[in-house]
Amino acid sequence: MDQVKKSAKEKSHPFWQWFWLTFLAVSLFYAWYSFYAPSNDVKWVNNITSVKELTKNSSKNTLLFFTGKWCSPCRIMKREVFSDNEVERFINLQFTPVMVDIDNPDTKELVEHFKVGITPTTIILDAQGKVLDYAVGKIGKEEFLEMLSK
Repeated sequence: MDQVKKSAKEKSHPFWQWFWLTFLAVSLFYAWYSFYAPSNDVKWVNNITSVKELTKNSSKNTLLFFTGKWCSPCRIMKREVFSDNEVERFINLQFTPVMVDIDNPDTKELVEHFKVGITPTTIILDAQGKVLDYAVGKIGKEEFLEMLSK
């Protein structure tokens, strides 16, 4: 009797083999998709580390995008919003775009000054450094374009 139980446990039903294989494939695809961010043509400035540098040599408004390498919603925004041709053109013409990695110790002053605790956070500053608008969390293309147009 014990022999029959052991052989029944050793062989699983084909449905479960198919189920777990499919689950593994879907999980791997989702993990890849969550962290995939295509390149875009936004002319990001990455070397600004202080509030004074933000408005030093620009007559344009500044777009600050606070992100982290580990941030899945940030990557989704990079994929769905920043890689869009209309958004790229609008940002490059109207703004000085600055991508701020909150994990970089050099950007600590910016993160503390703007009290950023959640990524993604998008902040629009005028040429004098005054906050015009901001959004906390992932936003879609239409909402992002509306925010830029204000």
